[in-house]
Amino acid sequence: MIRHQEIDQPKLKHLIKSKLIQWGGNSKLKIYGTLYCKSGKRMKEEHRVFFFTAQEAINNGYRPCGNCLKMEYKKWKNGLI
Repeated sequence: MIRHQEIDQPKLKHLIKSKLIQWGGNSKLKIYGTLYCKSGKRMKEEHRVFFFTAQEAINNGYRPCGNCLKMEYKKWKNGLI
């Protein structure tokens, strides 16, 4: 997990462009989703974190976003994840 405030902008852009980082999350709400989610783009930078894999987010106690990961969210809500 990488906190947005702990990484410089050029390095972050490189990791995203090279597709090493594909997931973002909100550390306050413990929600993760895609980097292109409207909900994720609105969050405060101080709460933004990045993950290399969805499994990494789940292992850190984050749940799927109900907006961009609808199927995964439904599974989580029903206790299947």
